[in-house]
This record gives sequence, C-alpha cells and structure tokens, in this order.
Amino acid sequence: MSCFTSSARVNSGLNGVPMSRVLLGSVCGLVFGVIDVAIMSPMSFPDKKAAITAAFIARFGIGFAVGAAQVPWPGWTVGLCFGLLLSVPDALITKAYAPIIGMGALGGIVIGFLVHRFGY
Repeated sequence: MSCFTSSARVNSGLNGVPMSRVLLGSVCGLVFGVIDVAIMSPMSFPDKKAAITAAFIARFGIGFAVGAAQVPWPGWTVGLCFGLLLSVPDALITKAYAPIIGMGALGGIVIGFLVHRFGY
C-alpha cells in the first residue's frame, strides 16, 4: 500500500503532484512571509530593510519548521506551537506583542492545517 492512496494527498500539490511536508511547509512559509511583508510595507521603521527582512525570515521559518516537524500532534497544534515560539522573540524586541504573536499563531495554525492535510 502506498502513502499516496488518499485522494486528498494525491491531488495535494500543483497539478496533482504530491508535495512533501517540508516542501509544502516551505511554500506556505514563503507565502506567509510575502503577506507579512505586504502588511508591513506601509509602516515606518528606523531600519525598514532589516525589519522587513527579519519578519520575512521569521514567517518563512514557521512554515519550514511546521513542515519539518515530526510530532504526533494535530497539524494545527504543531503550527500554533511553532507560530508562537518563533514570534515571541520578535514581539519582545519590538514590544508589539498582539500583532506579531497573533499573526504568528494564526499563520502557524493555517500552515499546520495545510501541511497536515495535504503534505505526505
């Protein structure tokens, strides 16, 4: 029996090609990073380039970590844990707790669900 027997998993990737959990998590992390950069673009920072680069890397890291994690928990729980763990340091530095931790948790939950549901 193959790990591709579930129809949800067979049709999970682009054009019906299955995606590994790490690849899918990385793609989700890239998308999450781009969304976060788009939200941050109109804001002003003392060093805007560094702030946007750090935010992108942190959000990409959430996706990658969720995809690479091998824990026996529901996908959304894995995403929530990594979303919180990787967002708290930025929130502590910037003192913008609610938006940074909230976006990290929400993005982590969504990525965790997608990786658990569609990755193999």
